[in-house]
Amino acid sequence: MKPGLYRKDFCFMLVRTVIFASIAAVLATQAPSFFENTGQQPADALSANYLSTESDKPAATAPVSASNAIRLQADAQGHYTGSFKINGKPVQGLIDTGATYVALNETLARRLGYTGNQLDFHYGVNTANGQTKAAHVMLDRVEIGGIRVREVEAFVLKDDALTTTLVGMSFLRKLASYSVADGSLSLKQ
Repeated sequence: MKPGLYRKDFCFMLVRTVIFASIAAVLATQAPSFFENTGQQPADALSANYLSTESDKPAATAPVSASNAIRLQADAQGHYTGSFKINGKPVQGLIDTGATYVALNETLARRLGYTGNQLDFHYGVNTANGQTKAAHVMLDRVEIGGIRVREVEAFVLKDDALTTTLVGMSFLRKLASYSVADGSLSLKQ
């Protein structure tokens, strides 16, 4: 065995496990309420679970008094979604405290300017939709309301593995605080 090979393999396994667990956690916690609210059968519902429609867009995000704080209301499924800017481009995102990193799909990553060697899909990842590859990227900035966070770690997944942007702990842990109360999520920088 080559020196350092064990560490490299361990890192790949850890990243795959974290991404899979994050996606599985979102699906496991949100799918039951989605089925109850829509009456759809699981096979039909999962294919459209996170497709954006006008009806599931959040109520307007109302800023809290300071420009470096924002409050998001939960949507009908209990999700906290918001209008973010990633590297200056508008993006709808789902806040997921169970996700270790921000996760976005390849189409969005390319729209944000990541190409070629930056999208080296060499991390194998197991998702609810099967196996896929992921690429590690560093986002220059992630913004919502008056909050701006720089240098946020993210993973890019193939389009068929991820239909919505997940805003995970790599963003949230850089805030001064975040909390849930009375059906709303407060973010403060």
